[in-house]
Amino acid sequence: MAASQVRRFLILPKELDADDGELTRTQKVRRSLIADRYGPLITALYDGSKECHFAIEVTFEDGRKGTVTGDVRIVDMKTYPPHAAEPLREAAE
Repeated sequence: MAASQVRRFLILPKELDADDGELTRTQKVRRSLIADRYGPLITALYDGSKECHFAIEVTFEDGRKGTVTGDVRIVDMKTYPPHAAEPLREAAE
């Protein structure tokens, strides 16, 4: 399980939204669009950056479009080394 620990994370500047094309109407993530739109944030997660600047186009409820810009902080988590596997013991007879 040590390989599946959360090592770094960030909080997206806005919720994923079907009106922006980020989700389908059944709430499934459109991964290719997310990779394009949030590419700089994804890159920053893997290159060791402590923060990342972003500029994301959003669609408001009344149909207007705008841009959200800012900086996102990337947090490093404490990870734990893998434990040595204990040998399996047979049940007492």
